[in-house]
Amino acid sequence: MSSDTLAKPAAPSPAPSRPDGPTIVPRRRHGQRVAAVAVLVLLGLVVNSVLRNRAFQWDVVADYFTSVSVLRGLWLTLWLTAVVMVLGFALGTLLAVLRLSANTVLRSVSWGYVWLFRSIPILVQLLLWFNIGALYPQVFGIRTVNLLGPVAVAVIGLTLHEAAYAAEVVRGGILSVDHGQTEAAQALGMTPWQRWRRIVLPQAMRAIVPAAGNMLIGTLKGTSIVSVIAVNDLLFSAQLIYHRTYQVIPLLMVATLWYTVVTSVLGIGQYYVEKHYARGTETAR
Repeated sequence: MSSDTLAKPAAPSPAPSRPDGPTIVPRRRHGQRVAAVAVLVLLGLVVNSVLRNRAFQWDVVADYFTSVSVLRGLWLTLWLTAVVMVLGFALGTLLAVLRLSANTVLRSVSWGYVWLFRSIPILVQLLLWFNIGALYPQVFGIRTVNLLGPVAVAVIGLTLHEAAYAAEVVRGGILSVDHGQTEAAQALGMTPWQRWRRIVLPQAMRAIVPAAGNMLIGTLKGTSIVSVIAVNDLLFSAQLIYHRTYQVIPLLMVATLWYTVVTSVLGIGQYYVEKHYARGTETAR
């Protein structure tokens, strides 16, 4: 038989390619998985307990959730929050500028204000303003008892309290801007107002917005304390109802749900505002 008729051996198959380095096997985190399952089980038990507990009286919660008195109290809470934040940050910005001033007296006055109003609990401040007539019965011939009502006392007390914290937030934001930025703007011939509007403020807002957003949410919840001086806010409206109907838990849940809804909306708004001022940075999402 001719060698031409013999079958040629098959060409050897190429050797499988090997990776350049060792294969990385992800670490198995069994403990985290067990913990996650345990947390989900506990969360399910809590939710089931809340939904099936008849003491919450969810039908009563649904009836009062959009009642006129509750919505009126919610509106006053929102109005009080907005007024206090605007006035508090206006005064706080002034205090921050004074704190950064080269004048020793202005710096000392600003520091003293912040120290004093951050040291006194907000409840004590409200009670002092509510009883201001005991200290100063008349101011410019006007009786202070008739001058300051519960809502005015709430605005004054909360504003002075928030301004102390807003001053530190604004001051921290201004100090976060590199001093070389303002020096470069000054070298370009920008006026102080142009340097503030174009250079300092946009960069300072990156540090101010997160803290200011947290202050806004904290102020919204903190307004509930004005119920002790009979301001008809959301919590006080709920209290008036359950003092009449003795349905304490359902009305407290009404207030809780409304606070949760509003703070959630504010949190979403805070996220987008932070995203706006974080444009061009590595942390922007």
